[in-house]
Amino acid sequence: MRPSLRPASPRLTSRWTALGVLATALLMTVLDGSIVTVAMPAIQADLGFTPTGLSWVVNAYLIAFGALLLLAGRLGDLLGRKRMFLAGTGVFTAASLLAGVAASPAVLIAARFLQGVGSAMASAVSLGILVTLFTEPRERAKAIAVFSFTGAAGASIGQVAGGLLTDALSWNWIFFINLPIGLAALLLALPALPADRPAADRPAAPAGPRGGADALGALLVTSGLTTGIYTVVTLGEHGAASARTLGLGVLALVLLAGFLVRQATAATPLMPLRILRSRAVAAANLVQMLMVAALFSFQILVALYLQKVLGYGAAETGLAMLPAAVVIGVVSLGLSARLIARFGERNVLLTGLVLLTGVLGLLARVPVRASYAVDLLPVMLLAAGFGLALPALTGLAMSGAREADAGLASGLFNTTQQIGMALGVAVLSTLAAHRTASLTAAGRPAPEALTGGYHLAFAVGAGLLVAAFAVALVLLRRTPREPAARTRRAPVTV
Repeated sequence: MRPSLRPASPRLTSRWTALGVLATALLMTVLDGSIVTVAMPAIQADLGFTPTGLSWVVNAYLIAFGALLLLAGRLGDLLGRKRMFLAGTGVFTAASLLAGVAASPAVLIAARFLQGVGSAMASAVSLGILVTLFTEPRERAKAIAVFSFTGAAGASIGQVAGGLLTDALSWNWIFFINLPIGLAALLLALPALPADRPAADRPAAPAGPRGGADALGALLVTSGLTTGIYTVVTLGEHGAASARTLGLGVLALVLLAGFLVRQATAATPLMPLRILRSRAVAAANLVQMLMVAALFSFQILVALYLQKVLGYGAAETGLAMLPAAVVIGVVSLGLSARLIARFGERNVLLTGLVLLTGVLGLLARVPVRASYAVDLLPVMLLAAGFGLALPALTGLAMSGAREADAGLASGLFNTTQQIGMALGVAVLSTLAAHRTASLTAAGRPAPEALTGGYHLAFAVGAGLLVAAFAVALVLLRRTPREPAARTRRAPVTV
């Protein structure tokens, strides 16, 4: 029998089953985020949210998720990544049930905060589990491509599903849909994920929290990130130059600076600073922050443009953006791993960033009376750049992490993603709103004023992608092709 026809070994099958579990959990959390944005008007009408209060349906989740990722990732290294993943998935699923039955704004906001906590616990260790399962470069690239595609496609699927569920049933079902997915992920994770083997920074260090869960460091980083993300997500409400915003911003920076000082001096730091000495890790996280901040204008503002300017409904908007998910999936699953193996992660990342810059460049000129086929479909197809950029970026961000730090590197990568998202939400939406208000005051019709505001946000987003390209070009070293990569990356045992 030819080797290519032999059945997969149990070990190989188990690893790909574990990847399926990780991707399923990621899909659940990403779906939840995009579904909620479509259902917001229905939630406001049913529960009586004020316009300001409604924003906390999103903000409560973002604050908990973004603030706890780094801590959850490190605790996963110390306590066991499987335990952290199972606990986080359980918390998220239970919180989804609470959100679905919520009958008041306070209960829904509390449930969304708990969803953020659970999502942080599970997401923070997912990449750490993945890179310890897939150590051979070509297989790792394929696994990362599957994982990245799940996140990108989940956002588009969520917009379609959100519109359909809200219109056909009620907004409550956008949360109830998480229950079967979460329970399936838990049941499959128990046998599929590798057994926990907590890591410590030093061989002599005790396992578990005493091996490195620096309590003061945890307090500083969690409070610093919470304050910082809270400041960013309320930027539009209070203004960038207000005393409140500036005061909270300074407080967040002081807390995070204190955290870095603590990590440099603590005997068992929560985040060993050695992880930032890797140029690939540091640069990849910076590139991701810029890229995600820019692409907020694609994911959210394009949907607003379709609905508020072109008059699309919720389900029509999701379907209009579906080609982007399709091309991202084709590139992520069919091409990215092979291109990374042939040309290296850096070159694939740079190519993806060029395509994404084209996306926002075209959107910065989209007309008020746009034709979908002429003006928008090319934009959706160029979104294939995300299917190149994210897998390459993920591989670079995890490439410099030791086995003992895999959860920390995963948590750091997810943290910079959330910070970039929060910055994108605050900065680009604020710029668009101010530009729209200015054009409205000048007497422009509403569709034209809205489009002008979106144009500014898209142009600024394109500038952020140019900056990301420059950082990647200068700071990321050329990555060798796969044969060289095999000698560069030592296998990691689970």
